[in-house]
Amino acid sequence: MEAVLIISNFPDQKTATLLAEALIEQRLAACVNVLSPCVSIYHWQGKIESAGEVPVLIKTRKQHYDRVEQLIKMMHPYELPEVIMVPITGGLPAYLQWIADTTPLSDSD
Repeated sequence: MEAVLIISNFPDQKTATLLAEALIEQRLAACVNVLSPCVSIYHWQGKIESAGEVPVLIKTRKQHYDRVEQLIKMMHPYELPEVIMVPITGGLPAYLQWIADTTPLSDSD
């Protein structure tokens, strides 16, 4: 089992929480951290923009990435949502096992 961390940002706490609940209910994530709001500064369509956002950290299996990405794109109001997958190359073995146990594979994975 390859564990991964998927990072995204949402425009508000409500949207971030709705995604987190959907991921947990569908067993696509073992844990989702909905963090405190932050300010993001970025280039968009030739201009420097600034927006308040809510970071989201999703702990799951690499095999679930495509389904997590689809759900983020479906639930996200942005034209181009941030979706970054970072491999977890180490960690407390019992915690990594908990991720595996909590996010079972389906027949289609």
